[in-house]
Amino acid sequence: MTQSHPRISKAVIPAAGLGTRFLPATKATPKEMLPVVDKPAIQYVVEEAVSAGLDDVLMITGRNKRPLEDHFDRNYELESALQKKGDANRLAKVQESSDLATMHYVRQGDPKGLGHAVLCAAPHVGREPFAVLLGDDLIDPRDPLLKRMVEVQEQRGGSVIALMEVAPEQIHLYGCAAVEATEDGDVVKVTGMVEKPDPADAPSNYAIIGRYVLDPHIFDILRQTEPGRGGEIQLTDALQQLATDEKVGGPVHGVVFKGRRYDTGDRGDYLRAIVRLACEREDLGPDFRTWLRSYVAEEM
Repeated sequence: MTQSHPRISKAVIPAAGLGTRFLPATKATPKEMLPVVDKPAIQYVVEEAVSAGLDDVLMITGRNKRPLEDHFDRNYELESALQKKGDANRLAKVQESSDLATMHYVRQGDPKGLGHAVLCAAPHVGREPFAVLLGDDLIDPRDPLLKRMVEVQEQRGGSVIALMEVAPEQIHLYGCAAVEATEDGDVVKVTGMVEKPDPADAPSNYAIIGRYVLDPHIFDILRQTEPGRGGEIQLTDALQQLATDEKVGGPVHGVVFKGRRYDTGDRGDYLRAIVRLACEREDLGPDFRTWLRSYVAEEM
């Protein structure tokens, strides 16, 4: 493909959920601020957007989400205290989050689902293609999924979703895509989608994971989309319409991801993500892996 489409510069991160699966930890702390080793989960997501060239970030928040804004803002008192102590290392870590990107915030007044949260971004995004990153999926920076998705969208137009093969018995946990092969081995054309199907009814074992690059026509469709599964406005339902009618917003393609993904959406996977990332850290990994082996051998 040689066709060129508008350059993407904006990322949208829905972060208005209540985090009920992590209660009581999330009673007063947004789930996005729970630490994954020594950084809040949301910072990994913003870093991923920036590494893909998207430094204009809109976060969709809700009530009790003020700590998200504070984290990406300057903290002059803390910075001053670290400067006086001569702690340049910690000072750099504190300033890193405030220097990452140009951050914007808008509230989703009513929790009407992911589709409604994306629709809240319409005034900021305008009529440009844009990316959506869900905070529960952390993608390892060594596997640049979003960058590849942006490339595919700029080449082919329309919208691009991230797909991952899962065991058939797990497909009911995800949105699922019906696909056709293309000339690119990691790219498929999406012909249909269904939200959390029964395994017997699933058109494939390609699960939709939390990365999207969307054509702005998605906003027009979301405004007309009725509540679906769970009584919420589902982004999958709007994407299904784009996939079946290319005259409105172009085709939908999928990038099949085979890299490292850390699911922080439930407690077990959150703990596994911390262990995996800690084991791979140069500063923590050697000692932590030694302790972990000893713990498993002696205690388990």
